Amino acid sequence: MGRFPVYQSPALDAVEKRMRTIEAHHGYLTEADGPLVTLLIQDEIRVKELGLTHEAIAAALRQLTHAAAEAQGCPTVIENKWRVHIDAFRGKIPCPWGHPGLYPKTHVHLERVDTGASLQWTDLAIHLIEAHGFYQGTQSPYRLDPEIVAKVLELTVSFSLPSLSSAGAE
Repeated sequence: MGRFPVYQSPALDAVEKRMRTIEAHHGYLTEADGPLVTLLIQDEIRVKELGLTHEAIAAALRQLTHAAAEAQGCPTVIENKWRVHIDAFRGKIPCPWGHPGLYPKTHVHLERVDTGASLQWTDLAIHLIEAHGFYQGTQSPYRLDPEIVAKVLELTVSFSLPSLSSAGAE
């Protein structure tokens, strides 16, 4: 990461420790990811190279999450491009950074109709991207690589999703 070493703060050390001790099925971080600060910096660089912001990426995911939720458990096609489906589970999960509030246990599944490319995310993942620039560990089943998200959702510098009117449930 450049000529000078990057050091992680004690506060970020505590966040990383919480994420590494959570059961593997949550998928936040693995040993392969190295220090949390390195992953955050790498993703920050990727997002800037794409001409996007964490907020824009989170906004796109949030819009698609809302569209999927409106379909009440049925897959729905948005703008003839994306098939989305949401699974909601009982309970809530906290932010590993210690922010107040709990996030619903939802899993959103998205598939590009034309290519079959897919993404999956949670409500907590949207918060982690927007508030912390954290896209999850490289080995996480919930990793949302900024480049892949931008490609699948067709996000550009002047990002804005259309009105997201559903084309109906499938």
